[in-house]
Amino acid sequence: MEKRFMFRLVLLATVLIFVLSAGNLFADTMKLRLSAMWPPHHPHTKLLDQWGKDIEKATNGRVSVTVFASNTLSPPMQVFDNTVKGIVDVGCTLLAYAPGRLPLSEVLQLPLGYTSGYQATKLANAFYKKFRPKEFDDVKLMYLHGAAPGFLFTKKPIKSIEEAKGLRIRANAENIGIVKAIGAAPVTMPVSEAYDALSRGVVDGTLFPLEALQGFKIGEVVKTVLENHGISYMTSLYVIMNKDKWNKISPEDQKAIEKINEEYIEKFGKQWTELDGKAKEFAKSKGVTFVSVSKEEEEATAKKMKPVLDEYVKMAKSKGLPGEEALKFCQDYLKSFK
Repeated sequence: MEKRFMFRLVLLATVLIFVLSAGNLFADTMKLRLSAMWPPHHPHTKLLDQWGKDIEKATNGRVSVTVFASNTLSPPMQVFDNTVKGIVDVGCTLLAYAPGRLPLSEVLQLPLGYTSGYQATKLANAFYKKFRPKEFDDVKLMYLHGAAPGFLFTKKPIKSIEEAKGLRIRANAENIGIVKAIGAAPVTMPVSEAYDALSRGVVDGTLFPLEALQGFKIGEVVKTVLENHGISYMTSLYVIMNKDKWNKISPEDQKAIEKINEEYIEKFGKQWTELDGKAKEFAKSKGVTFVSVSKEEEEATAKKMKPVLDEYVKMAKSKGLPGEEALKFCQDYLKSFK
């Protein structure tokens, strides 16, 4: 009886150890849900999926990422708040979809004369490392990236920015100042409505980065892309993680993830530039004309943008933020970028 009792005791202890070990294993495995704005087949969705796979490999499966495409996990305008709340573990969408929440970082969306998505992506991350904006303190920023240059696309052929005066131009809310500065009439509407609005003549043109010519098929409903870097802006995006989830990841795995993030700054920047090239070819195949304006016109247009830049500095100053310093940093970075 005593031997039988001891056997049962040992067996119970063994089972208990196994259960506790399994419980610890489960606790050490973190499954993250990522909200992405693009459809499943989009190159950016696929790149985010690869980012997750690289993280899983680097952490030996302790951290895994599942991508939910096409905003199925969260409406785009709620991604930031839902990531803070933990409804979303990792969020990727436009900075502009958190209006008023990221004021210092709005400098990235200004018409600074961007020439490529790679350049824009590198600047965005350099800006963050320089200023560490407190507006991101509620989350863990993985990295920034973005589409650039943003240009004026029109339904009718035009050859200069002067010919845009009086036209109805679709723009995101953050780009209204650009439209007004060139004497056009801004019309705000979601990106998803731009194609129909252009095809039906509700608007005469739109502000968009080059990638949209193919990504949103805008190249099918416009005639001209005015390549004027005096207005070229960046559509900036973030990849953020819920802070509580990040803090539960071991320091060793955090370090591995941050190393991967640095690699994906390069990958996203290069992919934006690659997509722009493909979008231009797509648009040209649809009969779109690309008009490169003179340096003199670019300089004149850049002067028209000064009130837009001044308004940003004024807004930042009213909030006690170093807007003037941030603007100068971005301008100097772009001038020296090679």
